[in-house]
Amino acid sequence: MTALAPSGTVARGRGSDPRPRRGSRTFTRILPLLPAVLLLAAFMLGPIVYSLYGSLTNRTLTGPNAANPEFIGLDNYTALFSSAEFWNSLWLTVLFILASAVIGQNVLGMALAVLLRSSVKPLRSLVGGLVVLAWVLPEIVAAFALYAFFSTDGTLNVLLGWVGLEGTSWLYYLPMATVIIANIWRGTAFSMMVYNAALAEVPPELTEAATIDGAGAWQRFTQVTLPVIRRSISTNLLLTTLQTLGVFTLIWVMTGGGPGTQSSTLPVLAYQEAFKFAQVGYGTAIATVTLLIGAIFSIVYIRILKPEVD
Repeated sequence: MTALAPSGTVARGRGSDPRPRRGSRTFTRILPLLPAVLLLAAFMLGPIVYSLYGSLTNRTLTGPNAANPEFIGLDNYTALFSSAEFWNSLWLTVLFILASAVIGQNVLGMALAVLLRSSVKPLRSLVGGLVVLAWVLPEIVAAFALYAFFSTDGTLNVLLGWVGLEGTSWLYYLPMATVIIANIWRGTAFSMMVYNAALAEVPPELTEAATIDGAGAWQRFTQVTLPVIRRSISTNLLLTTLQTLGVFTLIWVMTGGGPGTQSSTLPVLAYQEAFKFAQVGYGTAIATVTLLIGAIFSIVYIRILKPEVD
């Protein structure tokens, strides 16, 4: 017999509640994501954890420690942070990122996107095609092309000779400048395409209203356009920074990290220590620090450029 509640309503038993349990709903929503989570764990988290463990060992490329490495704790990191070469590579890496990615690729990509949107279609297609060509080339092909351009007998010195100027050995005297310019040339197309798509999404009524209010072109761009495409700027800064942080082939082909260590960024230093000097554990420690630097850049971009929430 059904009991009446004090208020006159019919009391339901615990087992008769028609609402599904919250836990079962959550599990149903998470279940389709499980294969993706497992793949990410296997192919991303797994190697990161293994790399972290490898940096705590004395593994070498040859010899007894190659087959039976020993756990040495933080010895690799102690040696790393006391090494002048590491701090030099860290400075060169930060310089390379700021000059070629944060400033070079993003500023030039934004400028090209803005200029091409206001140009005639034939010119827009020609310039856009030439810029994108550098991006679609395989990295090794682009690296050899840039090496040929900046070498002592290369295209740049030949062009300077035609106008009566004397060239120099750019890769020897200005190694960081050449790889920075090379990376800007190589990656600007990506930023240009991202910003071109973002500018197309700016509502025209906003710029028209700003024009009516008397705002000039620069004011419309800084006070209307940039705030609207802020998310695209954040995403592009993050992607170009992480891509530039991992650049290896371009630098290795053009300068080999030299002369000396004048263009030896962290990826180049990690490769040299692990495979040239056979210190795999020490090189893995450098790679782990590089990974942490990428995480720091990601957090900074997300926090500084995070869109305001109403």
